[in-house]
Amino acid sequence: MDDARRATAADIPRILELARALRDELRGLRGGELWETRERRVDPSAEALRTLVERDGACVAVGTIDGVVVGYGTVEVDELGDGTRLGVIGDLYVEPGARAVGVGECIAEHLLAHCRQAGCRGIDALALPGHRAAKNFFERAGFTARALVMHKDLRGGGTP
Repeated sequence: MDDARRATAADIPRILELARALRDELRGLRGGELWETRERRVDPSAEALRTLVERDGACVAVGTIDGVVVGYGTVEVDELGDGTRLGVIGDLYVEPGARAVGVGECIAEHLLAHCRQAGCRGIDALALPGHRAAKNFFERAGFTARALVMHKDLRGGGTP
């Protein structure tokens, strides 16, 4: 049975493993190197993750199959200039062998529920170009593109 719940301090070692796997997976995709240095919102260290788990304006959720943690997601609530709130998903990752069985959907719904309870006007998530599985996942969950970030590499190496 797949499920999602709020993460606890006891989950931190497993989440760190998953965060490193996410970083390794995305690093090789177009835009992954720059994502790792700019957009990645969870520092894969125990201290940073513990701070995020305990912070009121954030939610770290774990997805499980038969009680075993196989994925995680994070969301932070940002205050916007007009006083409204926006949820921003930092990470949402499920181990490759546990994908396509509903764990990601359970995690996403847990994060969405947190944002609804926090009074957010919406929620943003980032998908790298070419990561069609992530784009399709978010579209199935009702997300639509609201902006495209264009980039030009000035180092002469091609893609970011």
